[in-house]
Amino acid sequence: MLLAFVIASIAYIAVTLYISWALTNNKTIHKRTSLGLLLVGMLAHATLLYPYIFTLYGLNFNLFNVFSLISLFFLFFYVLFSLYRPIVSLGILAAPTAFLGMIIGYIGRAPYQPLTDVSVGLEAHIILSFAAYCVLLMAAVQALFLRLQIRELKQNTFHRFWVNKLPSLQTMESLLFDMILVGFVLLSIALGIGFIYVEDLFAQHIVHKTVFSVLSWLLFGLLLLGNWRGDLRGKRAANMTFYAFILLAIGFIGSKFVLEFLV
Repeated sequence: MLLAFVIASIAYIAVTLYISWALTNNKTIHKRTSLGLLLVGMLAHATLLYPYIFTLYGLNFNLFNVFSLISLFFLFFYVLFSLYRPIVSLGILAAPTAFLGMIIGYIGRAPYQPLTDVSVGLEAHIILSFAAYCVLLMAAVQALFLRLQIRELKQNTFHRFWVNKLPSLQTMESLLFDMILVGFVLLSIALGIGFIYVEDLFAQHIVHKTVFSVLSWLLFGLLLLGNWRGDLRGKRAANMTFYAFILLAIGFIGSKFVLEFLV
C-alpha cells in the first residue's frame, strides 16, 4: 500500500514539476514522457484505492474514497482526450488534482454503510455515474479556462498568460464540447440504468439527488443542442456549463455529505 502511494506520488509530482517548468520557460512538453509517467501513477493510484473501495464487508463509497476515485477518473479522461487533442499542457491541472484526490482518499476516514449484494446493473449505474461526474467536472474546469482566455483576448493585454500557455481558443472550445458530449452520454446511460434498478427512491434517500441530476442532464442537453445549432458558444456556453455542473454537484456531493455526516 505504501509503495503504491509513493510510486503514484513521485509520478504525479514529477509530471507537475516538469510541465510547470516547460510552460514557464516556453519549452516543448514531451507528450509520451508525460503521459507515460501519468499512466504509471494511475496504475499505482488504482492499486492503492482498490482495497479501500472493495472491502470484505461490501463496497465502500464514502466521501473520501469518492474524491480519490473521481480524481483518478479525471486523470484517465485527461490522458484519453490528450491522445487526439493537443492539450498535454493541461496536465498542469490534471496531475496535481489526481495527487490531491489520492491523498484525501488515503488519509480520510468516514463511517459508511457497505453496499452488499449489489446487482450488476446497480454496479454499472454507480461506475457510470462516477465517470459522468468526472468528465463533467472536467468540462466545468475547461469552461473556466475558456472564460479566462476570452477575457484576455477582449482586454487586448500585452501579457496574455492564458492565451499563450494554453491550447488555442478553438481547440479549447472544441474540447469543452467533447467533454460535455461524453459526460452527457455517460450520465444518460447512468440515469437510465438507475431508474430501472433502483426500486425505492424515497427509502434510499436519493430523491433530491435524482432531481438535481435530471435538471443538470436537461441543461447539458440544451448546451449540446445550442452548439449543434451554432448559436451557443464562447462565454455563454461556459456559463451554462458552470450552472449545469453546480446542479450535478449539489445532487452528487451534497447528498453524500448530508447522508454521511448530518443524518
